[in-house]
Amino acid sequence: MKKILRKAAALVLGTVMALSLCACGGKEKTSGNEEKTFKVGICNYVDDASLNQIVDNIKAQLEKLGTENNVKFEIVYDNCNADANVLNQIVANFIADDVDLMVGVATPVAMTMQALTEGTDTPVVFAAVSDPEGAGLVASNAAPGANITGTSDFLDTNAVMNLIFANDPDAAKIGLLYDVGQDASTAPIAAAKEYLDAKGIEYVEHTGTNVDEVILAAQAMIADGVDAVFTPTDNTVMTAELSIYEELAAAGIPHYTGADSFALNGAFVGYGVDYANLGIETANMIKGILVDGNDPATTPVMTFDNGTATVNTETCALLGLDFEAVKAAFEPYCLRVQEIKTAESFE
Repeated sequence: MKKILRKAAALVLGTVMALSLCACGGKEKTSGNEEKTFKVGICNYVDDASLNQIVDNIKAQLEKLGTENNVKFEIVYDNCNADANVLNQIVANFIADDVDLMVGVATPVAMTMQALTEGTDTPVVFAAVSDPEGAGLVASNAAPGANITGTSDFLDTNAVMNLIFANDPDAAKIGLLYDVGQDASTAPIAAAKEYLDAKGIEYVEHTGTNVDEVILAAQAMIADGVDAVFTPTDNTVMTAELSIYEELAAAGIPHYTGADSFALNGAFVGYGVDYANLGIETANMIKGILVDGNDPATTPVMTFDNGTATVNTETCALLGLDFEAVKAAFEPYCLRVQEIKTAESFE
């Protein structure tokens, strides 16, 4: 994935540079009433509940911060829909528009922004990057070292594994469902295998790179007779969740996932960060850089406590499980257990 993104970035670099030379205006704008305006380019990787929730909260928080600080954040938003060519063009457009700061939502977007802004003074703030160090985005989470920093939705995989066996101590075969092309899945899947190997638990892997393939992978899990399925913060599976949750539940297979948005879309459990709060903190970081003059190179990557298990009560009932019993089993392993019902997006 990294090599593909960097190659694609290199192909458009000349175009980007030409466009940037043609861009008009200074980076910091001032209106007639002396209110400073900062242009912020936000690119989302794909249309799903988690990432959309982040974007919505970034926008809302920037509007609030603008009012409080007598500045205006002009948002330029786009979505590449997981298309690398479209992504490169969007970033090129941001550079041509002379944005003051870019926001990359999810790892592939952040990596492309990093490649195309290398050696410039344009700051990049990423959101929902599961492993910034592993992806090569930062020198370290504590000291990023360049023009990029952001917020991470790092997943404590062992915590999710603990929930599986708290609910079903006799689980003997676990399915690992993910997209091999998603950097966000690499480390959690490796951690899940290590955990299961240590317990002597059998596991099977099925992967998909689009919705149709994920549906087939879920059906293969059912045919394999797995006792539970684990998916990390994988955007491909997230996009497909509404298409697979009923079939998994009907087969009596609980789906444990790395974000509450999966549970919103029908998965049995979503465990991980509060994406609304992640969006707010990403906006606070943007304000810190543009208004307060913070340096991305020395601004630590922000991580969050993965202590909330979100249980879909409708799916819980489909599985023949009692929510109160599930909650009691989960509570020793969570800071909080909350309920949710199936919907396409957060209100």
